[in-house]
Amino acid sequence: MPLQEDRTPLWCAQEQLEAYNSRDIERFANVYADDVELIDLATHTIFCKGLDALRDRYGALFASRPDLHCTLTQRMNCPPFVIDEELVTGHTDSTIHAIAIYEVADGYIQRAWFVKERA
Repeated sequence: MPLQEDRTPLWCAQEQLEAYNSRDIERFANVYADDVELIDLATHTIFCKGLDALRDRYGALFASRPDLHCTLTQRMNCPPFVIDEELVTGHTDSTIHAIAIYEVADGYIQRAWFVKERA
């Protein structure tokens, strides 16, 4: 694990992506703040609040979707924010085109907003 000062916004975004793709819930959760909020950007709805809820939600997802994979297509860094454009496969029958915006403070993702392309 890197030192606190090495946990930059770019490091956090990349670390959580790699943990997501390996479906490693503890490594994934280690990048997020205890009071993390995950927010649907289109509706402004908080769909996950706190590290326990994140572990429950993503732990179940990782366990039930062995082919789950996120491909990064583009990344922008504007500290403390990182914006990722992604293609997610293995979650549903089709590829999901999505944007994730991560806000990092003190080496942890504090909030993240997600939006999916509407069909």
